[in-house]
Amino acid sequence: MSEKNLVVSVFDTHPEAEDAIKELQKAGFDMKKLSVVGKDYQTDEHVVGYYNTGDRVKYWGKLGAFWGGLWGFLFGSAFFFIPGIGPLVVGGPLVTWIIGALEGAAIIGGLNAFGAALYSMGIPKDSILKYETSLKSDKFLLIAHGTLEEVEKAKKIIEAANSVESSLHSA
Repeated sequence: MSEKNLVVSVFDTHPEAEDAIKELQKAGFDMKKLSVVGKDYQTDEHVVGYYNTGDRVKYWGKLGAFWGGLWGFLFGSAFFFIPGIGPLVVGGPLVTWIIGALEGAAIIGGLNAFGAALYSMGIPKDSILKYETSLKSDKFLLIAHGTLEEVEKAKKIIEAANSVESSLHSA
């Protein structure tokens, strides 16, 4: 991904994140430029499963309906266990960045694979720690990638959709 302009937004709940995604879709934002990250914090209480058979992805668990509804929009999906954060479900281009960090052993200065992926996208370390803390607190991250103009427009739409916080990071 050559465009390192992005907006990272934090949401308290998955319905709020989903509403923002729907608003971005209505506005014509390219859904392949969105990533969503959330912690699967109920794995000890609910049976969780995840599989991908070509273009079809199925996810079971407490938030299965939320994730299942997003897989059709987003490009790429994965379930990771990140030490220090726990189990994460990730959808969108961020999956490729995390895999790149894992395969290339690009773990940067004490950051885990998730943090290294964010860092390689151009997000400063202090912001990465803030986003990791949000995930540990069971919040959801929505990341929109694109040109500076695209992410500025996305930020306005996301802020109107009840994000707790939205930050623009540009190349």
